[in-house]
Amino acid sequence: MTDRSTDSTDELARELDRAHVFHSWSAQSQASSLVIASGKGCRVWDHAGTEYLDFSSQLVNVNIGHQHPAVVSAIREQAELLTTIAPATVNLARGEAAARIVSHAPDGFRRVFFTNGGADANENAIRLARLATGRDKVLSTYRSYHGNTGAAIVSTGDWRRIPNEFARGHVHFFGPYLYRSEFWATTPEEEAERALRHLRRVIESEGPSSIAAVLLETVPGTAGVLVPPPGYLAGVRELCDRYGILLILDEVMAGFGRTGRWFAFDGYDVRPDLITFAKGVNSGYVPAGGVIIDEPIAELFDERVFPGGLTYSGHPLAMASIVATLDAMASEGIVEHARAIGETAIGPALADFAERLPVVGEVRGEGVFWAVELVADRSTREPLPARAMGRIKARLVERGLLPFIQDNRIHVVPPCVVTEEEVAEAMSIYDDVLTTALEGEG
Repeated sequence: MTDRSTDSTDELARELDRAHVFHSWSAQSQASSLVIASGKGCRVWDHAGTEYLDFSSQLVNVNIGHQHPAVVSAIREQAELLTTIAPATVNLARGEAAARIVSHAPDGFRRVFFTNGGADANENAIRLARLATGRDKVLSTYRSYHGNTGAAIVSTGDWRRIPNEFARGHVHFFGPYLYRSEFWATTPEEEAERALRHLRRVIESEGPSSIAAVLLETVPGTAGVLVPPPGYLAGVRELCDRYGILLILDEVMAGFGRTGRWFAFDGYDVRPDLITFAKGVNSGYVPAGGVIIDEPIAELFDERVFPGGLTYSGHPLAMASIVATLDAMASEGIVEHARAIGETAIGPALADFAERLPVVGEVRGEGVFWAVELVADRSTREPLPARAMGRIKARLVERGLLPFIQDNRIHVVPPCVVTEEEVAEAMSIYDDVLTTALEGEG
């Protein structure tokens, strides 16, 4: 390896990227030129040493922070022992990873189907639900993201499904979002009640006997960190039970510490039938995801072949990283820290923004999972336009902060290990940038 501590190395990286890399969700001529060479904890830097505070957790997945030594060591040790093995074999790392995962799930969840990430976790949860029920349709919300594979992308509610609608049997409905209510609600209780009435009518209109599953992000992430109002998820569970429909909770983004709980649904009166996960389970150090399967569903395949599989299901390097991540999170109190830092530092600082800054329409979230919704006009709640959001993103990066920007929102989603000092540093940057965000608008 050559010395990679110079500006010229960063430029080499950019040249190679422009010449050979095809980027996701991008017009290729507009792809980012930001170089990241390494990182530690909540910070990353390029080859020349320019440092950034990572309040995006990359794609809201680096929950344990960058380069946690225990996880890096576990991957290295597993690589020296066995780098890969077919999924049909028995492997200790795979069994240990599954045992760690189900130890945090509700009673009755004993088995895990491992995938390469969140999209194919949702893909296989849908497959399991259809096989278990003998039904076809899957209901999901318009404000959702479930991944970029066949059924997962069509389950997704946002614009990304539209060029990709090749899968069958998908129906969308509106979930709760009080700030921009589809139901003319004025309180969280009204929003929950009316959203549940809407879902009931969709179920009845589609035909309950045709519906295999309702697929929900416990806390919709990319759609805006839409914390469900009291009673909503319990109401969805009741509707599913009434009509013999399975409930799949997508914990890909919200799980493993992000909300300050091991699973986001631990904070609500709900028990799913299938749980999908990825991202935070090993902070994305090695691609991994999966489905945690309630035992009555798993037992259906004791003598019946499950018609699904992946070459890298339960890959040893990924499994070792899961074991190390979950052990470190438990021994270091990282999940509890995420809850506390949200309550004492992030939440109060964002509430202050909502009170002081005209551009802030609403803040919402928990743990290290927050959204700041930006508006051009507080009275009309008109979203801040894309040009202004682009300026905000550029200014944040110039100030040394990596943001997560989606539509008219800043998602404040640092690693679960973020410190009070790092939160204060980030909030000062956000404050400075947002104070002038409306200049030139209107």
